[in-house]
Amino acid sequence: MRDALGPGTVLGYCTNVHAGATLAGVLDALARVAPRLRTAGDAPVGVGLWLSARAAAELEHAPDGPARLRDRLAQLGLFTFTFNGFPYSDFHTPVVKHAVYEPTWADPRRADYTLALARLAAQLAEPGAAFSISTLPLGWRAAMSPDQRRAAAQRLARTADALARIEGDTGSRVTVDLEPEPGCVLDTAAGVAEFFAGDLAAAASAAGVPEPALRRHIGVCHDVCHSAVMHEDQAGAMAAYAAAGVRVGKLQVSAAIEGTLEQLGRFAEPRYLHQTVVRRPGGPPAFHEDLPAARAAHPPDAVARAHFHVPIFLSYFGAVRSTADQIAPAIAAARGLHGVRAFEVETYAWGVLPDGLRPDDPAEGIAAELRWARGQAP
Repeated sequence: MRDALGPGTVLGYCTNVHAGATLAGVLDALARVAPRLRTAGDAPVGVGLWLSARAAAELEHAPDGPARLRDRLAQLGLFTFTFNGFPYSDFHTPVVKHAVYEPTWADPRRADYTLALARLAAQLAEPGAAFSISTLPLGWRAAMSPDQRRAAAQRLARTADALARIEGDTGSRVTVDLEPEPGCVLDTAAGVAEFFAGDLAAAASAAGVPEPALRRHIGVCHDVCHSAVMHEDQAGAMAAYAAAGVRVGKLQVSAAIEGTLEQLGRFAEPRYLHQTVVRRPGGPPAFHEDLPAARAAHPPDAVARAHFHVPIFLSYFGAVRSTADQIAPAIAAARGLHGVRAFEVETYAWGVLPDGLRPDDPAEGIAAELRWARGQAP
């Protein structure tokens, strides 16, 4: 929805909530949900498209693929303004967990996939508007060596150079925006600032990529859920990006959960990773890569936040609290400090919500989220 959160803004939802690792699967899912999404507000409704590497290749090699996609979306009362380039392959297998962090940015397949999305985005971008592609924050921290992290920085620098050439050839500005996530190499605003000033700046210098081109095309996608799990202050995180000269290209409107580990137990499920940060009186918070590991290491009454994208319009799920109250401050800071245009509701976990919270029709929940998000304008 255009101008929903201020002049020039676009609000939509991320389609990684739908199973569909092929182009046909993506379009079928959108055709099923589009009629109900119109209840969220005036058509057309914005969508942040998730295209797997396979779907992106199918679209890129189809005759007039981007034009046909644009036309099909218009027929459904939809339009796209951003891509989610984080999950590379099927995001709805029975067990995803750590697989979502592969391939890393040290692997050439990640850059190849991202640039395929960028070429598509250049043909779909609205005139004069940057088109954000959110991406993996390098990789899972424990799985990447220092050499791999430097290799990732080198690939990102070369990607910035390729994006500058795409803009020169097409006039479309496409940005690749790293999405900090708990447990990844980049999981806080402070870590992002350090990376941009350190490894990424060094890689760009070695590759001959000018600093302005690097900063113009590589930025951050700030996910409110992820930031809340890391106990960041939303306005403080935005200010840290601004102080470091790091551009925020997209805000993912999302919420995490908070409660005692006993209360959070019903949210433990086998498909996705639910990174958990446990408060410890008199000590620093304790990070665990998944909810069951946190529950095994701490007393049941320990208070924690967990990475579980829950419907943003609910403040409580029984005794479990949502961090949705952080969304409005994040939107205000994103607009005020960075002029963010792209706002993407990302609640992909509808299908794995605990019994009693899982809706019969997620499309109705998505529409309710969009209506709620419209009310969070600064």
